[in-house]
Amino acid sequence: MPTQGGFLTMRGATLARLCSMSVAATVFVAACGGAPQASAPATTAPAAAAPTKPAAAAASPATAASPAASPAASPAASPSPGVSASPSPSVAPSPSPAAAAGGNLTGTIRIVSSLPRTGAEKAQTDTIVNSFKMALTEHNNKIGNATIDYVDMDDATAARGSWDPAQEASNANKAGPDPDVMAYLGTYNSGAAKVSIPILCPQNLAMLSPANTYPGLTKQTPYNAPNEPDVYYPNGCKRNYARVAATDDIQGAVGAVWAQQLGATKIYVLHDSDLYGQGIAEVFNATAKKLGLNVVGGPEGMDPQASDYRALAQKIRGSGADFVYWGGITDHNAGKLWQDLRSTLGNDVKLMGPDGINEAAFVDAAGAAAENTYGTFPGLPASKLTSQKGQDWYR
Repeated sequence: MPTQGGFLTMRGATLARLCSMSVAATVFVAACGGAPQASAPATTAPAAAAPTKPAAAAASPATAASPAASPAASPAASPSPGVSASPSPSVAPSPSPAAAAGGNLTGTIRIVSSLPRTGAEKAQTDTIVNSFKMALTEHNNKIGNATIDYVDMDDATAARGSWDPAQEASNANKAGPDPDVMAYLGTYNSGAAKVSIPILCPQNLAMLSPANTYPGLTKQTPYNAPNEPDVYYPNGCKRNYARVAATDDIQGAVGAVWAQQLGATKIYVLHDSDLYGQGIAEVFNATAKKLGLNVVGGPEGMDPQASDYRALAQKIRGSGADFVYWGGITDHNAGKLWQDLRSTLGNDVKLMGPDGINEAAFVDAAGAAAENTYGTFPGLPASKLTSQKGQDWYR
C-alpha cells in the first residue's frame, strides 16, 4: 500500500501524477490509431472531415484504437443477469481523493487495465497495452519514491470470443477493494463500461478509457437510453470516469455527411443490436434525415449469431437501396454480413461502417467482400502527428 509522509494515502491521491503517464499513453493510442499501419479495411474518414473516395481493402489506414464496441443488449439494457453492477456489500467505499506530494510517496502504486485480451480485438488492445508500458518505462515505473505495478487484465473470454459482462464485473470487483489500485484503465468496449462504472464509482476508483465512444456514458444526447448517464453513477457518487476518444454522436453524423458527399440516394441503416452499434446507427440515421437523404430502411438490428444474412440482403435489395450503413464491430459477424451483402447487392451498392470494423480482423473475416468499404474513425492519422514526441511514439 502506498504511503506518504508516514500516512496512508487516500484512494486517487496519486492521480495527478498518473496523468502524465496513463493519459499520455491513451491519448497517443486514440490519436494514432494504435499500431503501425498494417492490412486494414476501408477508407478511413477522420471525425473532422470526410474524404471522398474509397480504397481497396488491401489499403492500410491506421488500425482503429477505439471501436467502442457493444454489450450483449441494446443501449437500454442492463448488465447480464447474475452480474453484479455494484460492489460487493462487504467492500467499503474508499475515501475521497486527496492531493499528493509525489516526492514523499513510497510503497506500491498499482495501475490495472481491463481490456479484451482474448479474441479478435487482441491485436487492437496489444497496441494500447504496449503504449501503457512504454509510458511507464519512460518514468522508470516510479511516482516519487513509489513503485508502479501494472496489471494487464482480460475482460474477454474464449467462450464469447469478445468481452464478457461477467468477466468485466469480476475485474472491477477485484480492482475496487485493492487499496494499492489507484487507476483503472478501461474499458475498450462501451458496453463493458456500463458494467464497471457502477461498481467502481462508489469506491472512488478513477477510470480512464482509451476507446469508449458511446455518448450516454458521460453526457445526455437525444439518442441516450433513459436516465443516462446518471444511471451509471449510483446514489450520486462522484463521477469517476473519463475517456480520450471522440463520441459516436460526432462519428455517426460525419458518416451521414460523407454518405451525402458520396451521392447516396437511398440508404438502408443496419446495426448489430448492441450498445455501440445501435447508438452510432441511430445518430447516422437521424443526421441523414436532417440532411434530406432518403432512408428507405432501418435502423434495423440484426442477429450477430446468425449463420447467414441472405434474407436480410434480399430485403435490402428489394428496397432499392444504393447505400448501406452498418453500426457494429467485427466480432459481431461483420465479415459474414459483408459477404452476403456483396453477393446479393453487387459492387455498385456502397457499404460503410464505423471504427468498429477499422481493423485487419475485418478484412480477414470479410475477404474480398471488404473491397471498397468506406469506414470512419474518430482519431487522427499518423501523418497528422505534428509534434516530435508524437512522431517518436508512433515509430
